[in-house]
Amino acid sequence: MKSDIIVIHTHFHKRRTGVTRSVENVMPYLQKMAPTYIYGYGVDGEKIATKELKKLIFSDKKVVVHCHRNNEIMKMLFYRLLGAKFKLVSTRHAESKPSGLTQFLLKNSDSVITLTNSMHQNLGIENTKVAHGVNTDMFRPKENVTLSNVQQENIIICAGRVRKAKGQIVLLEGAVEVLKNNPNWALVIVGKVDKPPFLEELKTIVDKHGVIGQVYFVDETPDVVMYYQAAKVAVVPSFTEGFSLVCAEAMSCENTVVATKEVGVHSELISDKESGYLFEAGNSKALEEILSGVVKGSMPTLGNQAREQIVNNWSAKKEAEGLYKVYLNSIG
Repeated sequence: MKSDIIVIHTHFHKRRTGVTRSVENVMPYLQKMAPTYIYGYGVDGEKIATKELKKLIFSDKKVVVHCHRNNEIMKMLFYRLLGAKFKLVSTRHAESKPSGLTQFLLKNSDSVITLTNSMHQNLGIENTKVAHGVNTDMFRPKENVTLSNVQQENIIICAGRVRKAKGQIVLLEGAVEVLKNNPNWALVIVGKVDKPPFLEELKTIVDKHGVIGQVYFVDETPDVVMYYQAAKVAVVPSFTEGFSLVCAEAMSCENTVVATKEVGVHSELISDKESGYLFEAGNSKALEEILSGVVKGSMPTLGNQAREQIVNNWSAKKEAEGLYKVYLNSIG
């Protein structure tokens, strides 16, 4: 039986991000616990209009509004100034030190959620850690998936925003020799390009090392699950991450994941050499050694262990249960 709490997630952002996917992942599980809606745009899910929102938050019902960005928190605090009675829960999605404005907004929330151990310990504001979860029914392994736009049989994938902070230059520097020595392997970089000149810089590196036919650049796609399912190895070479949902999603699809140490949630998700491989951010030589070992078979593939880690500890169902406890505590 559903509780009498009503949950509303806000989403005022046109571009799809990890935040967007995290909201979509958790919605079906929250809806089994309490009536749950989305107020905003740019995200899939059962939505409510402004008129319905006001009717709820100005009523005597037990309403929790969960915000993810400063603009969302500010709008809801404005309603509170007008007399709305809801409880406000805010998630801090970035690892960086919050600005003065962000600190003010978080301190005026009834509950604050963080995503990683370092966020939880360093935020400086009382908070509860509830990590993002993966929709393990969607992000799952599937046999015999091939990509019509990739010629090679074996695929290394890197998914996410294409920009310097995500480490694609380090990825190429670590992968080019491995690709040269293994012509039946390809590297596929999937994601939206922030700045076209950076993409040209990456293509110049590919051209310089003579691996044009083995490196593919694919724009952001809703079919990213298929790319994970077709891949054997996933690399997450980021210098900075808020959480790093792409790492967890790749693991859920039984990819052998190679990710940067102590970035986002990588070192919490991955036990080095047990459920994946970790390397220091920026160290392309260390990345090359791991990729070479996995491709040649001298280092084990760890996809099964990765999938088991996500299913047991990092599912969207578990995230929903953690969020629901925060909502209950906020209502009191």
